[in-house]
Amino acid sequence: MTSRRNRLLPSLISVALLVSLFASSNAAFVPSDLILLTCGSSSDEADADGRKWLADSTSKTSLSAKDSAPATAMFQDPALPSAVPYMSARIFTSESTYKFPVNQTERHWVRLHFYPSTYNGLLPENSYFSVSTSGGITLLKNFSAYITTKALTQAYIVKEFSLLPASDGSISLTFKPSEEYKDSFAFVNGIEIISMPDIYSEPAQLVGFATQSVDVSNSALLTMYRLNVGGQYLPPINDSGLSRTWYDDTPYIYGAGFGITFSADDNVTIQYPDGTPDYVAPIDVYRTARSMGPDPKVNMNYNLTWIFEVDANFTYVVRLHFCELQMTKINQRVFDIFVNNQTAQAQADVIGWTSEKDMPVYKDYAVYVNDGPGDEQIWVALHPSVSVKPEYYDSILNGMEIFKLSDTTGNLAGPNPQPSLMLEEAEMQRTFASESGSKVHVIGTAAGGVAVASVLFAIGLVMYQRKRRVMGNDSSASGWLPIYGNSHTTTSSSTISGRSCGSSHLSNLAAMCRHFSFAEIKKATKSFDESLVIGVGGFGKVYKGVVDEGTKVAIKRSNPSSEQGVNEFQTEIEMLSKLRHKHLVSLIGCCEENGEMILVYDYMAHGTLREHLYKTNKPPLSWKQRLEICIGAARGLHYLHTGAKYTIIHRDVKTTNILVDENWVAKVSDFGLSKTGPTMNQSHVSTMVKGSFGYLDPEYFRRQQLTDKSDVYSFGVVLFEVLCARPALSPNLPREQVSLADWALHCQKKGVLQDIVDPLLEGKIGPECLKKFAETAQKCLLDHGVDRPSMGDVLWNLEFALQLQENFESGKPVADVITERAAPAGTDHLAESVAGSEMSEDSELNNSAVFSQLINPVGR
Repeated sequence: MTSRRNRLLPSLISVALLVSLFASSNAAFVPSDLILLTCGSSSDEADADGRKWLADSTSKTSLSAKDSAPATAMFQDPALPSAVPYMSARIFTSESTYKFPVNQTERHWVRLHFYPSTYNGLLPENSYFSVSTSGGITLLKNFSAYITTKALTQAYIVKEFSLLPASDGSISLTFKPSEEYKDSFAFVNGIEIISMPDIYSEPAQLVGFATQSVDVSNSALLTMYRLNVGGQYLPPINDSGLSRTWYDDTPYIYGAGFGITFSADDNVTIQYPDGTPDYVAPIDVYRTARSMGPDPKVNMNYNLTWIFEVDANFTYVVRLHFCELQMTKINQRVFDIFVNNQTAQAQADVIGWTSEKDMPVYKDYAVYVNDGPGDEQIWVALHPSVSVKPEYYDSILNGMEIFKLSDTTGNLAGPNPQPSLMLEEAEMQRTFASESGSKVHVIGTAAGGVAVASVLFAIGLVMYQRKRRVMGNDSSASGWLPIYGNSHTTTSSSTISGRSCGSSHLSNLAAMCRHFSFAEIKKATKSFDESLVIGVGGFGKVYKGVVDEGTKVAIKRSNPSSEQGVNEFQTEIEMLSKLRHKHLVSLIGCCEENGEMILVYDYMAHGTLREHLYKTNKPPLSWKQRLEICIGAARGLHYLHTGAKYTIIHRDVKTTNILVDENWVAKVSDFGLSKTGPTMNQSHVSTMVKGSFGYLDPEYFRRQQLTDKSDVYSFGVVLFEVLCARPALSPNLPREQVSLADWALHCQKKGVLQDIVDPLLEGKIGPECLKKFAETAQKCLLDHGVDRPSMGDVLWNLEFALQLQENFESGKPVADVITERAAPAGTDHLAESVAGSEMSEDSELNNSAVFSQLINPVGR
């Protein structure tokens, strides 16, 4: 799959050229050591960004190993950013050491890349090992890349360390299989050794102790988090010469208090002050920011808060990056900074620190994290400083980094994170229910999931962390890659201001739809009787219920351990309370009493589309029924993209989110991940990746740039799933068949698509209908979103395919259909789609301007 999605640049970029690339950026620093090692490879190769990686078998790097072997991964996960360095690995069955000659006066980044797959017949779940340095620093201990990626729902993991200068002019990395696990082995896919400036020379103020500080300059560091606050993902090639990765901060924001984001005008120049090197953080970090918003009354009643899971019994440095992009005078925006509910900085005033607008500054704060129930977290919160009466009651932040400091024994290793038991059990239950033909009506999103050769990782670390905090378990996360989907469902609140960040906002949401009391919900579900459970999703369980003395409903109740919380609850209500369409599931009401988050929908008698396609005892759907359901879903998605006041991107289109009512009318459901699309002067929305693997647009995954064509890609997978009656991902099949999208495209290209069509449809699909349907699905799955059709064109083609099928079944000539469908895409078929919509009369969406856009689209 990924050979076409991770294409290498036509020519390999040399190390010297890469150094010059760094030098040509805004950074003044040029690394004296730049070693990129692709382990287990027999030749030098370039990754998708053009960076050249040297083969460990041919480089001058010393490898001392009694039992090591090169290996190639059995399966290439579509989530990998590049085949290099992840598809090759070096396997160690006994203690082995890499030795790198380096500059002895500088710190060095050491980045270790791991992709847990089957290598030389060795299963990834059997790999436990430690990694240490010649300087006595333990980087990893009993580390399992398999467990870590599973818990973080990632395909691969990168561990980034900052090591002190090597006095002997070399860095040694020793890999040792664990003695605590039978038949354990060590492996590594890629190693980066890059010299770096000493950007940690200044002591960090110890939070809670005004006169004490922590000396960072003498410690080895592990990067836990690095965030571009208020901005988008920044890859290593966009860093300021230090090849760091900066992530979106949205997943870590607590509650509904997201504040607002803004950026500097294009004509603004960010000017670093004297003494602050340009490479501390890239200009792109300082050009964007997040603040609390323009309403002082709102700002006074909440904290802008981020929460991070960390390992206990370590000291951490929290580096905050600031750049005032709006204010010009002292005391205009003054705020307090809290770390773990302690004042880290009172009356912070960015202009007071820099004296000028558009000038960066950063501050370091150190905090020790204890080993107690609920302690394995770092909370960073901002709140206006009331006492000084600033002109604006607001706060601002541009970037954030969190580093773990090595302890007194030189240890940086933490325990492996533990995957969520709750979701693992739910996934197993769904699998068993599907195999036995049980009627499981799933409404909701199983958020995330990563495909590897042997298992689908549909689990979440943060859900486990919440459960662990309650139980007092000592395991914690030590991965520095973002743990997307931090739980916002907690009912506890920050004690800094004494008020919950999210409670007042939820009350406002209840006004958008009917409010059910908790007592009404309990009555409707017979106190949440387990016999009424009709589905389990990432949000929680779904119950069949009865309200208003006879109206059947589906009641989705948030599980307090779920990774989907306030944000998804809020989004679902905001979206569905404004949208009314025949092919969108209807939201009846909600309940937010007693810390609960409950949504009430129309009951869909026939459940999900998926449960009528495979692993079911239900009667198979005819091809015409399948076509009609696809057309209904396409109409719903087309309405989201073009019929609402703003473009709405669903972000999780799949067969479990297409429901069917008692009349077999298809309705798109689950808007918890939906996102407002780009405005007229934008081509995309930059946002973190969310969705379900197997359906996820690879371009969106690579670039984190969301467009409505991402939904089109996902719908293309749905079309092939309907045609072939098999899951989007099937890890037990040969690797070339694991991904339905790739396998179907391969068969289509070879002209043998009929070989993988659902056997129950053999001889029942008109040849011309099959051709039109397959071509439509194929176009939806094109690599580049700009080349894919719009949902309006997909809809037109599916309706065409339906007419071809009807003529096939009735024996009419195909030419009759071609004459009838001669109208160009974007005219009558769009008007027909609009005619099928049902919008609320008082909705802002119901206006003639919208309808004229639908029939004659312009300016989109």
